[in-house]
Amino acid sequence: MAGRVEGKVALVTGGASGIGRACALRLAEEGAMVMVTDIQDGPGETVVQEIEAAGGKAGYLRHDVTDEQAWVDVLGTVKQRYGGLNILVNNAGIGIAASIVEMTLADWQRQQAINLDGVFLGIKHSIPLMRESGSGSIINLSSVAGLQGSPRLSAYCATKGGVRLLTKGVALECAQERWPVRVNSVHPGIIETPIWSKVVPGSLEPGANTVDVDAMAEQVVPNGVPGQPLDIANGVLFLASDESSYMTGTELVIDAGLSA
Repeated sequence: MAGRVEGKVALVTGGASGIGRACALRLAEEGAMVMVTDIQDGPGETVVQEIEAAGGKAGYLRHDVTDEQAWVDVLGTVKQRYGGLNILVNNAGIGIAASIVEMTLADWQRQQAINLDGVFLGIKHSIPLMRESGSGSIINLSSVAGLQGSPRLSAYCATKGGVRLLTKGVALECAQERWPVRVNSVHPGIIETPIWSKVVPGSLEPGANTVDVDAMAEQVVPNGVPGQPLDIANGVLFLASDESSYMTGTELVIDAGLSA
């Protein structure tokens, strides 16, 4: 089924690697014009090159999602370059693992700023442009950690749980106001992405510096297998497309039964 988001304009934050990269590539493959944003300029430009080499349309912008003016500027560029906005994938995020009694306030606030404030700012500033464009689908990347607790990741859980309920509240507001904007959250399980080298170091055994995602999945995922970024990107594509036109305010869990 080709062209599932043909002619739509998409913005993907944190699009330089992992799940964000997979979402950008998948949306472009199905016909969207994609603006990739990140703070990793080299990898972000590479994603754009991959999309263009495959015949798609894309651009890259450096973007700190915690900066409100940056959101205004990015969306202004999107409107100028593509004429509007139909799809927002709020993907940018970090994870800081630590005991709650050892976590610094600075780390707590940094994680909240990127994972939750960044989503809030994206929603706030994208909805008016989506209304002007005639339709919109906002897809917020949460996590299974937004559905259930996890030791040494409680601060991360707080951000992802916040994303889940922020999604629901905004979805109801859009529906009641009759704004043509749907808002849903996606909850990945154990997915093989670069985030594991950043999210877990604080909880590793002394001397360890890598995470064996396969071994982790074998322990906690019912089928023993980690997911791939494309698994999440396919779910995001569904929520971005008109196939999910009667879905808003809900969560799409993609975790091979981990949270079941």
